[in-house]
Amino acid sequence: MDRRDFFRRGVVSLKKAVVEGIKPGINAQAEHWIRPPYALDELDFLLACSRCGACIEACPHNVIFSLPLRNGIKAAGTPALDLLHKSCHLCTDWPCVTACEPAALFRSPTDHDEFPAPLPDIATARIETGQCLPYKGPECGACQGSCPVPEAMVWKLGKPWIDPEHCVGCGLCREACVVETKAVSMHSKYQSSGESHSVVG
Repeated sequence: MDRRDFFRRGVVSLKKAVVEGIKPGINAQAEHWIRPPYALDELDFLLACSRCGACIEACPHNVIFSLPLRNGIKAAGTPALDLLHKSCHLCTDWPCVTACEPAALFRSPTDHDEFPAPLPDIATARIETGQCLPYKGPECGACQGSCPVPEAMVWKLGKPWIDPEHCVGCGLCREACVVETKAVSMHSKYQSSGESHSVVG
């Protein structure tokens, strides 16, 4: 190995170490918001996103918004989903992804050839049994039929349950919920299991 290769490999190793060093902090910040469908991993997303707002304009349901400065200079101006008040409708043509020229939202070309095409991993939805009417006695069923993903919402003895293996976190069940404090909570996919943080919306 000559000196040039030695230093080149050293620079590559240093860059990798720096990236691995800052990634946990970046992911910890990302626990507080939910990115649009097919977003790259948070660090790659922040590096790729140009803050152009094209995905926001392309969303036909006005679910995507721009994160304000209070969320930190790194995230300010980047897009997030308002799943506290709305839901991602999993549009068949993914207009937000198509509009993203920097490919911060990226759907692999091979995905288009698969049927059914793989759905994005957007967020994690959970039934809050303390708020859900069927868990307290009264019948409800407002969210029944709201989920477009097969096997993501299962009903057992008249009570809804969300299977994390199938749920993509679109929030349609939360939007359908009729109780005042919604019985479905939405969590960033960067949150550790069992943890609970406020998600901006």
